[in-house]
Amino acid sequence: MTFNSRSIHIGNLALGGKNPIRLQSMTSTNTMDTIATVEQCIRMINAGCGMIRITAQGIKEAENLSMIKNELGKKGYTVPIIADIHFNPKAAETAARIVEKIRINPGNYVDRNRGRSDYPEIEYKAEISKIKSRLTPLIHICKKHGTAMRIGSNHGSLSDRILNRYGDTPLGMVESALEFIRICVEQDFFQLVISMKASNVKTMVQANRLLVKRMKEEGFDFPIHLGVTEAGDGEDGRIKSAAGIATLLSEGIGDTIRVSLTEEPEFELPVAKLIAGQFKEKKTSFQREEPLIDPYHFKRRETYIVGNIGAGQPPVVIIGTDNEKVDKPLWDKSFHPDFIVQGKTDPAFKNAGFETSFIQSPSFDPNVFKAGNNKDNLVIIIDSLFDKPIDNVRKIIYRLMEDGISAPIVLRRKFKNLSADEFTVRAASDFGSLLIDGLLDGIWIESASQDMETVSRVSFGILQATGDRSFKTEYIACPSCGRTLFNIQETLSKIKQRTSHLKGLKIGVMGCIVNGPGEMADAHFGYVGAGSGKISLYKSNRLVKKNINEDKAVDELIGLIRENGFWKEPEKLWASK
Repeated sequence: MTFNSRSIHIGNLALGGKNPIRLQSMTSTNTMDTIATVEQCIRMINAGCGMIRITAQGIKEAENLSMIKNELGKKGYTVPIIADIHFNPKAAETAARIVEKIRINPGNYVDRNRGRSDYPEIEYKAEISKIKSRLTPLIHICKKHGTAMRIGSNHGSLSDRILNRYGDTPLGMVESALEFIRICVEQDFFQLVISMKASNVKTMVQANRLLVKRMKEEGFDFPIHLGVTEAGDGEDGRIKSAAGIATLLSEGIGDTIRVSLTEEPEFELPVAKLIAGQFKEKKTSFQREEPLIDPYHFKRRETYIVGNIGAGQPPVVIIGTDNEKVDKPLWDKSFHPDFIVQGKTDPAFKNAGFETSFIQSPSFDPNVFKAGNNKDNLVIIIDSLFDKPIDNVRKIIYRLMEDGISAPIVLRRKFKNLSADEFTVRAASDFGSLLIDGLLDGIWIESASQDMETVSRVSFGILQATGDRSFKTEYIACPSCGRTLFNIQETLSKIKQRTSHLKGLKIGVMGCIVNGPGEMADAHFGYVGAGSGKISLYKSNRLVKKNINEDKAVDELIGLIRENGFWKEPEKLWASK
């Protein structure tokens, strides 16, 4: 699959086509606080931000975008401003007269959730007609003022009408956006950017691939914005973002990216630079992909079993070291590697009762392997020597699949002279794509610049980000914006301190109802801002406690987890492992 997007303009910035991948982020200040917002914008610009998104939840916030834009202009900054709109078409129409781009979410812009579960065809079409009547004035304003529009579908915030027909699926996300795209195209409005975002990395990748497929079928070629929404903070947020975004960039999908971290927005840009920097030229994907795997639905490559490797078992973690004498690691037992290979020998494998055969990429002789002639205890190690290995390793795996070779496959990568962030982003980028498509039975990472504990933790973090293996609590946390009425970074830290021992549990920490129940759809429990000083708690996406005072909300969350039988005291949890 190849995809060549059209080039459009967002203010003075060209996006799509052969233009560079553009970086963007979003302010977390109150939009009505002009000074604070301008100061944050300047920090973001200095960090490399090419477009700045600011929430405009109401008309007064939309109007204040003029003040923010003017103040930035007085200081010599002309970076395009994007107004983020969710529930208020009038705010969108106001903002479209001021800023260079607006972002709307089809799931809640007009066609909102109402709790219905049945939509006869006549009503379904009537809703689309209603969308057209509400969207048309905005289109006219955008055309008049040269304003671009991002149509952004988010997993978990689809309308009831779309959910009824397609479910909360990548297909539902794509069809929701296509309805809006068709209306724009009918009215000769083509200054569009499209996005498919989810906190689940596999869902995000599948939705964007399907978007490209469906746009090509309908003759559309609009630029695509990429991001893993609510990725969280720290190492976890960087791994999740790199795994999803790099997978798509490696396939030639994506024209602009945002790394959503629960940190100050200027901290997102260095990570975005590391991800985008791996793809200075737009790539195209391997042409034989679709007949061999289904890029829109996850399925593990079928292999035979060799001990704890293959046959659908969670991918193993292998780390290597040149040190011939390594004592048993003493770090957190939740992310001990499955195998430690010491020096140049592999007794760890022989002691486990299997043999290994190494393929060195880029060289590969397919005649070495013959279907049915290999021992049933063979594990193939692809030792990639490429600086950017994704395409080449895919070709090797596809050739093995075509030849009927069903041995488990492990990818081995060595990294040198990388900082902590560089190592995290590169490792997640290199392994994420192949794991997302179920092509690997193990990952083997070595790094001369990081200690073994870091290498092992990042390895498990990659598997957790791609949904292949869970070794700790997972936090789905939004990066905050002007709608957030509490300190989300501080709150996330408190919740982590209290719950980080709950292996396998997913907790959503969301700033407001816009990014709340829907976008934390994968979470077991949710902590969501409900107003000034008020928090609501969710079990899955069901509201169970509302308008709790913020100073009591973390304790209430712990109580809710206990009530539902998910709580274990830290010492009891470790004893049970």
